[in-house]
Amino acid sequence: MMTKTLMALMASLALMSSAHAQTTLLNASYDVAREFYKDYNAAFVAHHKKTTGKDIKIDQAHGGSSQQARAVNDGLDADVVTMNTTTDVDFLASTGVVAKDWAKRFPNNAAPTTSTMLFLTRNGNPKNIKDWDDLIKPGIKVIVVNPKTGGNGRMAYLAAWGYVRKKGGSETEAAEFVRKLYQNVPVLAKGGRDATTIFLQRNIGDVLITFESEVVSVDREFGEGKVDAIHPSISIVSENPVAVVERTVNKKGTAELAKAYLDYLYSDEAQEIAAKHALRPRNANILKKYSKTFQPIQLFTVNEVFGSLTEAQKVHFNDGGQFDKIYTLK
Repeated sequence: MMTKTLMALMASLALMSSAHAQTTLLNASYDVAREFYKDYNAAFVAHHKKTTGKDIKIDQAHGGSSQQARAVNDGLDADVVTMNTTTDVDFLASTGVVAKDWAKRFPNNAAPTTSTMLFLTRNGNPKNIKDWDDLIKPGIKVIVVNPKTGGNGRMAYLAAWGYVRKKGGSETEAAEFVRKLYQNVPVLAKGGRDATTIFLQRNIGDVLITFESEVVSVDREFGEGKVDAIHPSISIVSENPVAVVERTVNKKGTAELAKAYLDYLYSDEAQEIAAKHALRPRNANILKKYSKTFQPIQLFTVNEVFGSLTEAQKVHFNDGGQFDKIYTLK
C-alpha cells in the first residue's frame, strides 16, 4: 500500500512537472532566425518577469522552414512557430495544428517583420557580381537553399523569377532564366544556415543568395570582412509569419503565454532587436532609424507576380512543378 509520504511526494512532483510545462515555451523557427530569437527571448523573459513576476523559459528549435513545419505537424510539441513563408504555416493550418485564421490573429498578416533576398560574395567581390543577370553567367557557382526544404530557397527562386517578370519578361523567359541560374548551382542546401556553412566553411561557390538578415549573422559568427553584401536592383518582400500551435498550447495550457510571446514581437523593444539583426521592422520609425542597414531596393510582393504564395507553391514547388522541370539533382 502506498504511504501518505510517498503519495504526497508524487503529488508534489506532478505539480512541479505541471508548473514546468506551463512556464516553458518551445519556438520552432527557421535557420537564419536563431541569433534574433536568442536576443528576443532574453528580452521577452525579462519583460514577462517585470510585468507578471513569473519566471519562464524559452526553448528554440531551428532548421529549414519547411522541415520545421513538417516536424511540428508530425508531433514536435512547439507552442509557437515563427517561419519565413506563409505556406509553411498554411500547411499547419490545413492539418488543424494551427488556427485556420492564423493570419488574422496578429497584425500585419501575422508577420511582425519582413526580409528580402540579397547576394553575399567573397570579400572584394572577385567575380564582380552586381545583379541577377550575373548569376547565370558561365562559370559562376551559386549557393542557394533547396526550395522544397526551406522558405529561404523558395524566396530566392521566386525573387529570380520575379526579377525577369518585373523587367517586362514573359513567363517563358523567366523559366529559362531560372533554369540557367540553377544550372550554376553545384549543391542545394537544406536551410539558410546550411547554405552559409557550405559557402563559408566548405568554401564552395562564388555567391550565396540568402536573406538580408544573414549578413549580420555572418559578420558576427565569422568576423567582418569575410563577405560583401550585394543589393540587387530588384528583389522580393518576404514576410516572416508567426502562429500559436493550438494543438500544443491546448494540451500544455500555455495559450495565454504563447500569445503574449508573439504579441511582444510587435513592441518597440522587439522591433529594435529585429532591426539590429537586419530583419525589416514593421514600425516605420524604427525602419527609418536603420536606413543604413536597409538600403533602398525595388521590392515586389509575391502576390504581384504569383497571385499568392499558395499558388506559387502549387505551380513551382509541388512535386512535378516548375522547379522539378528545371532542376535535376546533382
